[in-house]
Amino acid sequence: MIFITAKFRVLPEYADRWPQIAAAFTEATRAEPGCLWFDWSRSVADPNEYVLVEAFRDDEAGAAHVQSDHFREAQRTLPPHLAGTPRIVNMTVPQQDWSLLGEMAVPESR
Repeated sequence: MIFITAKFRVLPEYADRWPQIAAAFTEATRAEPGCLWFDWSRSVADPNEYVLVEAFRDDEAGAAHVQSDHFREAQRTLPPHLAGTPRIVNMTVPQQDWSLLGEMAVPESR
């Protein structure tokens, strides 16, 4: 799968509304057949920073995502709300889901 993490520095006046600003893009991406997940989190250290964790089934699904109409629309509509260019880590990993963090295993009896 293609695993991507991106940090978005949102202008302070838009930070509280970022989930709504990015909602159409988020919903459309989650509906893509090759999207495994597409999840936003707000930084606890910086309220103007959002972290996007996303994964796509394979290279073909990743390519379909960046060639989609909703991606092109996001390229046009999201940057005016940002304080800078998002930073990204993009890796291909040999799995299709999250692995368990064995070092913090929780008994299944809970």
